[in-house]
Amino acid sequence: MAGMALARAWKRMSWFYYQYLLVTALYMLEPWERTVFNSMLVSVVGMALYTGYVFMPQHIMAILHYFEIVQ
Repeated sequence: MAGMALARAWKRMSWFYYQYLLVTALYMLEPWERTVFNSMLVSVVGMALYTGYVFMPQHIMAILHYFEIVQ
């Protein structure tokens, strides 16, 4: 039973991956070019998430102080 669930999950993830390749037109690239693109994409998304995690609390507190919601 668990094997079938794992196979179904694998099939679903491969379908999502193929959709990603089609939407971004990565299917036309060579494997090494695809790897470079995906690495850069993961790096940019990671940096954006980190920056949001570090700086968003400061901006939210500044907004709350501006509107005098927090003293």
